[in-house]
Amino acid sequence: MRGFFNFTTMATTNLSDYDLEKVPDGSAMSFGIVVSEWNYEVTGALMNGAVDTLKRHGVKEGNIYIKHVPGSFELPLGGQLLMEAQQPDAILLLGCVIQGETRHFDFICQGVSQGTVDLNLKYNKPFVFGVLTTENMEQAKARAGGVHGNKGDEAAITAIKMVSLQKGA
Repeated sequence: MRGFFNFTTMATTNLSDYDLEKVPDGSAMSFGIVVSEWNYEVTGALMNGAVDTLKRHGVKEGNIYIKHVPGSFELPLGGQLLMEAQQPDAILLLGCVIQGETRHFDFICQGVSQGTVDLNLKYNKPFVFGVLTTENMEQAKARAGGVHGNKGDEAAITAIKMVSLQKGA
């Protein structure tokens, strides 16, 4: 069925699996990466995955700008500040929010999601949502270089493809 989204498949998909041939050359592109310091064991792995993937697709190290923010809630403002300072072609927002006993998780996830949408529309540039929203640390680690790959890889590929789309390549 067209348009059907299978959550079971999504839960078992390796975030690092993609067709190299379908990824545009990134050598003429620049990227910002904003990384949450909260849960840095996870977010640092996301960042490393994103940087490695960008480089693998031709992005020069000097065209990757990295900034850190205290937590995931601060990712949208960090993205805005980085866009205004460096004007990269796209920005990856990398964070990790783990479900706790209170509704704090819901508020943080909603704020970061809406902030990311707002930035895409405000700047007419890709701001990629690379935030893990998991039930526990084990799930987060599984998606930050573990059994399910690395969401940082996926965010980097998304950013390259969106920049290419925007440039009409």
